[in-house]
Amino acid sequence: MTQSRRTVAGALLALAAAALAPAVQAQAFPSKTIRFVVPFGPGSGTDTSARYFARKLGDLTGQPVVVDNKPGANGFIAVKQVLSAPADGYTVFIGSNSTLAVNAALFKELPYDPVNDFAPLTMMMRSPAMIATMPKAPYSDLQGLIAHAKAHPGKVNFGAGSAGYQLMGELLNDKAQISTVHVPFKGAGETMTAVASGTVDYTFAEVTAVQELAKGGRVKVLAVASDKRVAAAPEVPTAAEAGLPGFEAYTWVGAMVSAKTPAAETAKLAELFTAISRMDETRDFYARIGATAMTGGPAQMHEFQKNEIALWKRIVTQAKVPLQ
Repeated sequence: MTQSRRTVAGALLALAAAALAPAVQAQAFPSKTIRFVVPFGPGSGTDTSARYFARKLGDLTGQPVVVDNKPGANGFIAVKQVLSAPADGYTVFIGSNSTLAVNAALFKELPYDPVNDFAPLTMMMRSPAMIATMPKAPYSDLQGLIAHAKAHPGKVNFGAGSAGYQLMGELLNDKAQISTVHVPFKGAGETMTAVASGTVDYTFAEVTAVQELAKGGRVKVLAVASDKRVAAAPEVPTAAEAGLPGFEAYTWVGAMVSAKTPAAETAKLAELFTAISRMDETRDFYARIGATAMTGGPAQMHEFQKNEIALWKRIVTQAKVPLQ
């Protein structure tokens, strides 16, 4: 082969390698540790979901997946960490109804855009909220709580580990025509500790955050805010059964990455997360903790999120909740 032909052949090989490089890189993703950033501490339904999906994603990819809890400031700390990290697909935000929908309704100004700053991957789960109170409360059911609050307007308080739970409390105020005081906490773990110690009168929390404390007699569960009882706690009545028909409130968890993440990496993560959400094992896992596995890819999650933002904005207006 002449020198000129070798030169041409070399150039063609280089071009072919360059053309194949993006495909090879896309196929290789992920090739290192993936980090899940969670806006709440251990013990929350968001954290429980993050740890389950981290384990399954590690099984599917062969790569380590770590969970990084960044509670506080209404999720702003966690959001900032995700959006300031390299947008390469290796930092995933495990968000909830609070950070991805409720904040948009509750705050006059947000340091982030929950729709445009993120690219959705998939929904993970939905869980009805439980209304729990301190074990020595002077009432034993939801009607008793409502009567107590009416007899002591402005003196009964409820703890909320997120903006979502705050609005559930305000919705209960509006629905039951009572006036109670919101006390903020960094997450479900802190809130449940406060209820168990009697620091606050009652709270809303996921089934996962309530179960063990209720079994140990450290908190008393008054009702579940759903249209039917949950299998994980069949003894707990629905709000309707407890005397407040029409009161329903759910939390949900979903995964997102920065909107600046390349399309190939976003699509690969969406494929992996959606596959996990559709596993029979995932459905059974959530059923055991009183939640429901949610499926659907990026498009479905995007639509769901927009509908949730509209819903909470209506609730804020209806309950006349002051914007923060």
